[in-house]
Amino acid sequence: MASSFLTEPEPRTPEAQAMFDAEAEELGYVMNLSRMWAHHPRLHNGLFDLVAESFEAAGLSFKDRGILIAAAASTLGDPYCSLAWGTKLAGESDGEVAASVLRGEDQGLDERERALARWARAVVRDPNGTTPAHVEALRAVGYDDGQVQAITTFVALRLAFSTVNDALGAVPDDELRAAADPQVRAAVTWGR
Repeated sequence: MASSFLTEPEPRTPEAQAMFDAEAEELGYVMNLSRMWAHHPRLHNGLFDLVAESFEAAGLSFKDRGILIAAAASTLGDPYCSLAWGTKLAGESDGEVAASVLRGEDQGLDERERALARWARAVVRDPNGTTPAHVEALRAVGYDDGQVQAITTFVALRLAFSTVNDALGAVPDDELRAAADPQVRAAVTWGR
C-alpha cells in the first residue's frame, strides 16, 4: 500500500534527509507523513514553528494540546492525528479518557478541559458558526482574550496540517497503529 498519493521525492534534499534521520532516531522509522512532506520540508518546519509559537502563547500544557488535537482531528475525520495524539493523550490521562475525547463525549475531563475540546470541535465544524458565547465559555474557565486567540490559531494550524495530510492521502503507519493505545485504536473508525 502506498504511504500517500505522492511519491517520495528523488533526489532527496539535505533538509528531507535531516527530517528522515531525526525521525528514524526518535521513532525507529520514518513516518508516511514525512515522506509526503519531504517535497517541501521548510513548509512543514515553518508550519510547526507557528504551531509552537501558538501553544506557547496560549500557555497550553502537553495534555491541553492532546485534548485540542484529538478533538479537532476526530471532528475532521483525520485518522493519523487521531491515532497519534489520542495515544499521547492516553499517556497523559488514560485510554478511556482519550477514546472519550475522540468520540466527542469528554468523559474524565475537567471543566476547563471540556471547554477546550468543545472549542476545538466548534472551530473545525463551522468557524463561521461560533458565537460570543463560545468565547465566553473559554473566558469562564480562565483564558484571557490573548490566550483564546492563540488557542484558536493553534487549532487552525493543526487543522491545516491535517487537511494537507488527508487531502494527499497520508495513510497512518503500521507502527503507529500497532503502538496506539488499544482504546484509542478502537475509537478511530474513520479515515484511510
